[in-house]
Amino acid sequence: MDTIRWTYAFVDRPAARLADARAFWTAVTGTRPSEPRGGQGEFMTLLSDGTDACVKLQGVTEGAGGAHLDLCVDDPAALARAARELGAGLVADHGDWAVLRSPAGQLFCAVPWHGETVRPPVVEGGRLDQVCLDVPPSRYDTESAFWATLTGWDLQDGSLPEFRVLRPPAGLPVRILLQRLGDDRPASAHLDLACADIAATRARHERLGAVRVHQGPHWAVMRDPAGGTYCLTGRDPGTGALPAAVRES
Repeated sequence: MDTIRWTYAFVDRPAARLADARAFWTAVTGTRPSEPRGGQGEFMTLLSDGTDACVKLQGVTEGAGGAHLDLCVDDPAALARAARELGAGLVADHGDWAVLRSPAGQLFCAVPWHGETVRPPVVEGGRLDQVCLDVPPSRYDTESAFWATLTGWDLQDGSLPEFRVLRPPAGLPVRILLQRLGDDRPASAHLDLACADIAATRARHERLGAVRVHQGPHWAVMRDPAGGTYCLTGRDPGTGALPAAVRES
């Protein structure tokens, strides 16, 4: 299996709300947007001075958006072939990169590695460091096995029975959380931020236009100004790990 050299979390939001998404996500990640790319200017990279980017933004024309992963490798075609052998479907072959669909139906991309190595810093006590795959129960075990095999990362039980975590090697900026849904609705994905202080981060995000949807014991579900949901989680922004008290509770 081709080694994953870098990972990008994609913020997918409706094209009509792309300006709102750009303003919010650059603010909360301490970044600036690249020049737009794509036929409709639908792609942007969120740039951080002195480090390598790990978050991108896409305006989508169908649905409410969500999130997806880009896996950066030396040979995207080889990764795409491996993914298909493991049960993924090919959505689009762009030559040097490909769009694929996981066995449960989640989109992701195999893309070239361009030498990224330096992770962006924590910004005001928070870091966007996780893509959560929301998986229907009938596909959960298959989907967990697919991502564990494709990435070669360590699959671990999460803090609750419905969670499994794929921890990447040290230095990679985005990890994967698999959440088992309560019903068999279609697979989707959302972004998670690790926060040193959820209340303080939530207040900052609310000042930037986000709205709290739900408050859990160690997380807050938020809606950004472009209408997309994401979570603030009480994990160490440096390591991504939960505090010992939470892990043992």
